[in-house]
Amino acid sequence: MDPSALPTAGNCFIAACKAREVLNHVSNRWGGLVLGALLERNLRYSEIRDRVGGISEKMLAQTLDVLERDGLIARTSYPVVPPRVEYALTESGRALAERFIDLFMWIGTNVETFASAQQRYDSQRDSA
Repeated sequence: MDPSALPTAGNCFIAACKAREVLNHVSNRWGGLVLGALLERNLRYSEIRDRVGGISEKMLAQTLDVLERDGLIARTSYPVVPPRVEYALTESGRALAERFIDLFMWIGTNVETFASAQQRYDSQRDSA
C-alpha cells in the first residue's frame, strides 16, 4: 500500500499524528512483547515481568501505563489484602496482540535466515 494513500487522521507517516505516538508505544522494545504476553490470559505484574525476559521493573511499569492510556490494556485492582492487580487486553489490544504474535511466529520461523544474513554482513564488513 502506498503510504500517501493512508488517511490523514491515522497516518503513521505524519510526525504529529496520534497514530505515530501509539505506533511508538507498541513497536518499542517492550510494548509488543507485553501485549503478546497478555494474549493467553490476564496476568499479574510479576507474571508479565517473568514472561517478558529482560524487562526491568521501571520499564514494565512505564509500558503498562502507556498501553493502558492508549486503551490497549485494562488494569483491574481487587480490594483484597494483600492488594492484587491484574492486566488484561482490551478488544483493541487483543486485535493488535494477535498481529504481534503472527509477527513473532514469522520472525521465529525465519530466524536462521536472519542469522545467515547477519553473518554474511559481518564477514563482509570485517574483510573490508
